[in-house]
Amino acid sequence: MPQSHEYDVLVIGTGAAGLTVALNLPTHLKVAVVSKGKLSSGATLWAQGGIAAVLDSSDSVEDHIRDTLNAGGGLCHEDAVRFTVEHGKEAIEWLVDRGVDFTRDANANLHLTREGGHSHRRIIHAADATGHAVSTTLGERALAAPHITILENRVAVDLITNRKLGLPGNRCVGAYVLNVEDNHVELFRARFVVIATGGASKAYRYTSNPDGASGDGIAIAWRAGCRVANMEFNQFHPTCLYHPHAKSFLITEAVRGEGGYLRLPDGSRFMDRFDSRAELAPRDIVARAIDHEMKRLGADHLLLDISHKPADFIREHFPTIHERCLSFGIDITREPIPVVPAAHYTCGGIMTDLRARTDINQLYAVGEAAFTGLHGANRMASNSLLECLVYGRAAADDIIRQDPDVPPPPDAPAWDESQVRDSDEDVVISHNWDELRHFMWDYVGIVRTTKRLQRAKHRVDMLSREISEFYSNYRVTNDLLELRNLVTVSDLIICSAMQRKESRGLHYTLDYPGLNHEARDTVLIPTTYRVRTP
Repeated sequence: MPQSHEYDVLVIGTGAAGLTVALNLPTHLKVAVVSKGKLSSGATLWAQGGIAAVLDSSDSVEDHIRDTLNAGGGLCHEDAVRFTVEHGKEAIEWLVDRGVDFTRDANANLHLTREGGHSHRRIIHAADATGHAVSTTLGERALAAPHITILENRVAVDLITNRKLGLPGNRCVGAYVLNVEDNHVELFRARFVVIATGGASKAYRYTSNPDGASGDGIAIAWRAGCRVANMEFNQFHPTCLYHPHAKSFLITEAVRGEGGYLRLPDGSRFMDRFDSRAELAPRDIVARAIDHEMKRLGADHLLLDISHKPADFIREHFPTIHERCLSFGIDITREPIPVVPAAHYTCGGIMTDLRARTDINQLYAVGEAAFTGLHGANRMASNSLLECLVYGRAAADDIIRQDPDVPPPPDAPAWDESQVRDSDEDVVISHNWDELRHFMWDYVGIVRTTKRLQRAKHRVDMLSREISEFYSNYRVTNDLLELRNLVTVSDLIICSAMQRKESRGLHYTLDYPGLNHEARDTVLIPTTYRVRTP
């Protein structure tokens, strides 16, 4: 029998953002954190580079703000940038206090590296596996916390709101969640709900993200009535390992930050032809340059070379990359790494304020699922984990502030599957999944045109109708839910891209190569949208 649960706070997602919220809540609150797979199955675990924060006396908050605004293509919200950067140091101190083992120099000071777009060394890291250090440490802390319950192998189906229950008010009161282990949908009622589900890069054929990055939180928030913004800005990481068995293994930006060169198949460098900063240019410029050269040459990959550095230096700074590449027969101390761009980060998402509040009362969004205004048209390297920490702590603070005034959630009906049956056509899901990711890559990728976007819109509309019918007639499964959500977020990406008649940041279209005079966010409003009460 499907279970029913009641908690004070339901956190959907167990990456850095979700766990930061949970661990900053007081012990008198009963907190559930649901994970799509195992506890450490999200994108945080795979983050290699680090966390940007002003920690050195030669650096300044104003410099970090300026760098972020420059990278963001005129679309960063300065209040969000300032809020994030100003709270960076305390967020890092909180991680250190939790026991995250960051790399230190010979004097036992935190070692700082530099990445593209940054004017100073301000990237704190744990060798080249920062995400792993953060994810495992916070996960261990959450498992040990008596007020936090971790529930694995659960996928959010849809949010429960007062509107859905026919009650007055604009409030989120829980969610329906599929238990993948027994394939039953469980009812979670909660006074507060936090979406921390990550981005939507699995909408693309090539991605650096784990399999779960299917835009679930963005899709369920949109269906519930939340606005989304700037979904056209999908960051393509310039350098993912090109190997048939590598499963899009990411080669961190820090390799270029520490002196790695991008080379053509003939060994020549090319980045200086595209930007004066060469390999240290922002990711959108580097990704477009690689894409341009691959198409110009008909090459299936280019090369990233750090072999001119001492072998000990490479092994010390990039042990994970060195070991992983070696497992595929590539010795990065002696030869270059074959690389291709891949969908990496969703800069848009669910619109939130500086408290991480969405358009629906008692519903928060943090991390990659959220649009805070920090990233603008292009996320600067290593600002993403910082955003997870700062806004995760902000969401927890707002929940604590509201706690005394928010009543228990109302009763809600159990999930009804009496009118559906098990599917005998799972091949349809598999086929639609492949079709979606192929046309998103071909038509809505690094370089776009109006005709490509129109073709993509036509395809996504057809898929949406098919999946809606499928969803209405069959019991939900993880694959069906992911496909349903990917179609939703793909449609949001396409609609946003069609509205932007310019090339700005990560959105580059051959039909509108110039910039508009005024920089504006692309805001999509669902038919179920209501104004949140203050």
